[in-house]
Amino acid sequence: MDEAISHYPADRRRSAALPLLHLWQEHFGFISDEGVNWIANKLHLQPINILELVTFYPMFRQQSAGKTHIRVCRTLSCAMAGSYRLMENLSAAAGIDRKIDNNGMHNPISVSADGNYSIEFVECLASCGTA
Repeated sequence: MDEAISHYPADRRRSAALPLLHLWQEHFGFISDEGVNWIANKLHLQPINILELVTFYPMFRQQSAGKTHIRVCRTLSCAMAGSYRLMENLSAAAGIDRKIDNNGMHNPISVSADGNYSIEFVECLASCGTA
C-alpha cells in the first residue's frame, strides 16, 4: 500500500484512493468498513471520502463474493442480446434469489446460501462483439 501511495505527491495523496481500494479488494475480496477507515486514515481523509468511491464505482464490493463469482454485462449490446434473461437463468441455476429492492445500493452482489456462487451485473466487459 505504501508503494502505491509513494507514486503520488504528498499534496495529492487523495489520488491514491482508487489504487488502494483495488489493492484492498484484491487482497481481502471486498471493501469492509475496516478497509474504508484504514484507507481514509492512511490518506489523511475522512472515511466518507472513501465510502463515496466505494458506493459510486460498481467494481467495488462491500460484501464477500462466493467461491465462484459470475459477472454479467448489462450495457446496451449485451442487454439487447439477452443479458437480463441470462442473469435470471444463472441466478436460478445457482440457487440465488436476486433482490428487487437493493436498499440503495446501485449494484448489489448476490451470494448463494452455501457461499459457492455469487453473481452481479457489471458494466462493459469489452466483449461486445460476442454479445
